[in-house]
Amino acid sequence: MKTISVKVKPNARTSALEARADGTWHATLKSPPIEGRANEELIALVAAHFNVRRAQVTIKSGAAGRLKLVRIED
Repeated sequence: MKTISVKVKPNARTSALEARADGTWHATLKSPPIEGRANEELIALVAAHFNVRRAQVTIKSGAAGRLKLVRIED
């Protein structure tokens, strides 16, 4: 199990996930932060990046904010 800290920017032109030098991650998402759409896109993006199923990725905290803790199950 791994937990990462992600700063999210919704309504971006492209979707991307990149690591920062300080150990945190930055995610740009096309989806707006309405009805959980940005969170769903973040889960899919993290799952694809770490090569795990979407069911193995959960947002541990920060679901309503821009800073999120995301848990990735092995």
